[in-house]
Amino acid sequence: MVEVLDYDIVIIGSGLAGLRAAIEAARVGQGKLKIAIIAKNQLMRAHSISAEGGSAAVLYKDEGDSFDLHAYDTIKGSDYLADQDIVEFFVRQCPIDVLELEHWGLPWARRDDGRVAQRPFGGHSYPRATFASDRTGFYEIHALYDTLLKYGNVDKYNEQFAVDFLIDNGKFRGVVAIDVASGEIRIFKARAGIIATGGLGRLYGYTTYSHLVTGDGLAIALRRGMELKDIEFVQFHPTGLVPSGILITEGVRGDGGILKNANGERFMEKYAPTKKDLAPRDIVSRSMMTEILQGRGFKGPNGLDYLLLDFSPIGAEKIKEKLSQVREIGIHYVGIDPVESPLPVRPSAHYTMGGINVNSTGFTGIEGLWAAGETSCLSVHGANRLGANSTSECVVFGKVTGGEAAKWLLKNPKGVELMEGDRKHAEDIVAEMHNQKGDNDPYEIKRQLWTIMDRDAYVFRNEEGLTRALKEIRELEQKSRNIFIKETGNVYNQNLIGAFEMRNLVELAEVVVAGALERRESRGSHFRTDYPKRDDDNFLKHTIARKVDGKITISYIPVKLTKWKPEPRVY
Repeated sequence: MVEVLDYDIVIIGSGLAGLRAAIEAARVGQGKLKIAIIAKNQLMRAHSISAEGGSAAVLYKDEGDSFDLHAYDTIKGSDYLADQDIVEFFVRQCPIDVLELEHWGLPWARRDDGRVAQRPFGGHSYPRATFASDRTGFYEIHALYDTLLKYGNVDKYNEQFAVDFLIDNGKFRGVVAIDVASGEIRIFKARAGIIATGGLGRLYGYTTYSHLVTGDGLAIALRRGMELKDIEFVQFHPTGLVPSGILITEGVRGDGGILKNANGERFMEKYAPTKKDLAPRDIVSRSMMTEILQGRGFKGPNGLDYLLLDFSPIGAEKIKEKLSQVREIGIHYVGIDPVESPLPVRPSAHYTMGGINVNSTGFTGIEGLWAAGETSCLSVHGANRLGANSTSECVVFGKVTGGEAAKWLLKNPKGVELMEGDRKHAEDIVAEMHNQKGDNDPYEIKRQLWTIMDRDAYVFRNEEGLTRALKEIRELEQKSRNIFIKETGNVYNQNLIGAFEMRNLVELAEVVVAGALERRESRGSHFRTDYPKRDDDNFLKHTIARKVDGKITISYIPVKLTKWKPEPRVY
């Protein structure tokens, strides 16, 4: 049986973007709209809680910061692939929404004069990362969730795994999901939807992402004919803890920590003489891997050679006050107290710059359907995101999409109905996976995918590796159609969910690698050793990927420039 739940708007994802969208939809709807927010696990356990360092905002124009400076830093950091009109809107909105979070109870850190504190972050020319210790995402999620509780017309559903969107004739009609706790199939019928399912970071084995982040919304969008934009640009955070990949916030370097090689040298001075350890993430990651590949790293487990992140310039008291979570991570995961010794780090897959191609309001091109947060691509971040811009983006454009969806619904009161065959379609999707009797273990396919991506689509890429990766990923795609589901029950069948996640990742890996293979230049996080220069004549443009008749097609659209012309990125 398929349970049908009737709503005006369904929000898929409960991270920063999803929660902020739900609040704004409820506020603008003034109690007239019936809203559902569905979470893959629990509403307050989205991957957004892992954000540590801060949210960027221009708070102190009286002390030298400015909107133009934040915009320029973001655009230069993006290697000039960001759409400049959307960046200009973004930087103006950030302080409004950051201060709104304070009014909702978020305990931003304070300066001695009582004003909100901000710390330096990589690529920013002013310390504008607004932070709450090193638990920024955690506190942001709590503030948003507590605010959402004020609205009685928002129903919250935990442990709902989305498997498809109902779309016909270019119109959104709802979401097909599995209730993980019972195994029952649900259709959330709705006139409007907001996709806020996050990125695709679990394409990689060595990553800062939680195991939740398997690109579900992106993969469904791809299968449903939507465009994915700039998916080849995956950010590698310089300081993933070895061997787990757990994030060690950029706030460590913002507060004075430094990177050192096996010779004890502060090597970033030679790669970025001005910014040093606080250069943009793509530059720091490449510099680190150069040090490792040239033999100045430490031998690590399973080929994870590493460098050291030295906290000592910060001072013990400041570490305990501002970086307490990072300190706990070091102690619990590698048995090292960073107050006493450096932590072992290397670049770890961290963020998806690309996403579903949307316009400035988050509209996907499908009537009634928007996308927000990391799953969307506006493009604020271009080829490389500056630290602290992501949580701000989630809040800013979660608010935008929630408001836009609500206003559209109020103007378009006509409901949607299920079509003949919708229930059977929902049942068939799950039954097809449940009844797999093939030869291949979905978990082994995922492990093979991690090996391929960590090897050939990491910080440094080239044609030989990408061609090999594309061939092997397509072979995995064939294997993914011939798998077995070991667990047979319905209640919390993690084998079933894992099989869906694996297929999503394999499909998205093909898009990442195909786009990277076609982009014969180096720009931002995408560095080709066989094309080591940026090529504005041929590639100052966005990659657009679509799935047509089962095959990935690649095309391009222009980057929107306003007043900043591309120039060399010197830090």
